[in-house]
Amino acid sequence: MRLAMLISMLAATGSASVSWAAEPPGPSRTFTPRDVFSLAQASDPQISPDGKSIVYVRRVGDIMSDHDRTSLWIIDTATGRQSPLTQHAAGRPRWSPDGTRIAYVASDEGKHAQIFVHWMAGGQESAITALADAPSALAWSPDGQSIAFTMLVPEESKPLAAPLAKPEGATWAEPIKVISRVTFRADGAGYLRAGYNHLFVAPADGGAARQLTVGAYDDGGTLSWTPDGSHILFGSKRGPDWERDPFNTEVFSVEVAPGDLKVLTSRKGPDEDPVVSPDGRLVAYVGFDDKLLGYQNRRLMIMNVDGSNPHPISDTLDRSVSDPQWAADGKSVYGMYDDQGLTRIGRFALDGRMTAVAEGVAGSDLGRPYSGGGDFSVSRSGAVAFPWGGADHPADVGLASGGTQKRLTTLNAGLLAAKTLGKVSPVHIKSRADGLAIDYWTMTPPDYEAGKAYPTILQIHGGPFAAYGPAWSTEDQLYAAAGYVVLYANPRGSTSYGEAFANKIHHAYPGTDYEDLMSVVDHAVAKGVADPGNLFVTGGSGGGALTAWIVGKTDRFKAAVTQKPVINWASEVLTVDVYTFMAKYWFGNLPWEDPQGYWARSPLSLVGNVKTPTLVMVGEEDHRTPPSEAEQYYQALQLRAVPTVLIRVPGASHHGLADRPSQLTAESAVILAWFGRYRTQP
Repeated sequence: MRLAMLISMLAATGSASVSWAAEPPGPSRTFTPRDVFSLAQASDPQISPDGKSIVYVRRVGDIMSDHDRTSLWIIDTATGRQSPLTQHAAGRPRWSPDGTRIAYVASDEGKHAQIFVHWMAGGQESAITALADAPSALAWSPDGQSIAFTMLVPEESKPLAAPLAKPEGATWAEPIKVISRVTFRADGAGYLRAGYNHLFVAPADGGAARQLTVGAYDDGGTLSWTPDGSHILFGSKRGPDWERDPFNTEVFSVEVAPGDLKVLTSRKGPDEDPVVSPDGRLVAYVGFDDKLLGYQNRRLMIMNVDGSNPHPISDTLDRSVSDPQWAADGKSVYGMYDDQGLTRIGRFALDGRMTAVAEGVAGSDLGRPYSGGGDFSVSRSGAVAFPWGGADHPADVGLASGGTQKRLTTLNAGLLAAKTLGKVSPVHIKSRADGLAIDYWTMTPPDYEAGKAYPTILQIHGGPFAAYGPAWSTEDQLYAAAGYVVLYANPRGSTSYGEAFANKIHHAYPGTDYEDLMSVVDHAVAKGVADPGNLFVTGGSGGGALTAWIVGKTDRFKAAVTQKPVINWASEVLTVDVYTFMAKYWFGNLPWEDPQGYWARSPLSLVGNVKTPTLVMVGEEDHRTPPSEAEQYYQALQLRAVPTVLIRVPGASHHGLADRPSQLTAESAVILAWFGRYRTQP
């Protein structure tokens, strides 16, 4: 309600650029806020062992509940025909080894999420567990008789002092909460429940689950059975000071019968997501030797099943590899990687040779054009099912086989066929700082006329170790429909260009990445695309920090919106949920050891220069860049009488700032209304 009132207030004093906030009756030929509620996407496509069927999670917006509805659908890969598999709000589907059953996670009549099994032959399905908490990371045993999973094992908090006995019938305040764990909250989850994640095994035809691992450690990630069903491999941190060591995971093997535990890796750095080869001799996994750099490629590794002879097989790629999966013949491993903003799947031979097999792998973030893909799967014949998206559509189900890839679904065809979308084009330039090659993309309005300069929004990605690419962006489509050109770039520090490119901001962020972004704007202005008198800037997280940095460096932008920003690095690293990581890897020291160094990289140090009207936005449940960061900047701008507004999004986390469709549309409307207030009309 408060957000809607602010939209109305800003629009009343703004320009026609936000006229879409009150949509006219009848169909629109451009993308509208109401269309956001109708978007659908595919995720987690799992291909059957014989390659004949794909089960996937379909997510469809629901305007009445303001949430996505999820369900499982199944596709015949030969004909493309599809049909619903379940009526549950379900996820994480996994085929049994013989392809006769599918396990998945769903809630039964509002109770805790349980593991369900669907029998393909007769279509029957049933919950096979009665768990006290939600299961994750399902993995079938090779004989199909058991399913392994991870689950939180709650732990009672121990009081520091015995509580006073409450008189019978008295109404007292909630008991005080005692926190002693190093990691006690997480963005998206809030303050964590006491307890640890452990491995369990349950009979696939129903019955009591049995706990395999114990202790004050969190076990999880990918679970992989040995072919004989005797052991399960997983990743965990179990060192003496594991909670203060953010990366030092190892691969462990637990014996299923007696539960004996053995560690297979030992280097300093992460070793995780183990997958045992079909013949049981080798293990593929990902990790790196930790050099305390801001960004480090996760290398695809191979070792013997006893942990001996660990060695990388992806070093020629210079890209981070994730989600390893063995080919059925055991001669190669499939993995996913980002390359210049585009997410691909490659097949890595054991001698290090790599062949690309699919591209355009899409993630689940509809808001902005981030690279990075969701889960994929491989059949016995080597056919790959993956979520396939592009700048003109969210993720559909794609199938790569025999050197070609085809799109099996068109979930948004009915919605988008009648729309003229903003067009995305790649641009390659050299940075004015040092000639470094920089990629950026231009999204032009649906009615774009070549040779005409348009009001332009520079949209900056977060991370900072992340990347934009030619992916769907709901926010940018709304900006383009409102008549703006949108520029989005991968400045130095972005991933998908190699480890050296990313680490050009190591212990130096923000810094020269500012020059890269200004080079993008300069180029768009010189090409006659961007109107130099109508430039605007926004970004979230790391992009929010850079937005605040930019308006402290230049007055060329008419208005700015800094979303969920880092403003003061000293307060950020001491209030962020990942505080054991941030100071160690991004600064190399602690705030009290180098206060001037922290201050010199803080956008707050430049606030005395700011003249640009700047709106500040943050989620009220943000634990990654807490609201205190945004409020510092808002109050500093108020003290300087710089035009500003503070937006707090109720219930929103950092990564979920625009999770619900109503929030995404409201936030986009606020941004356009703010820019519209300062936009010069022709």
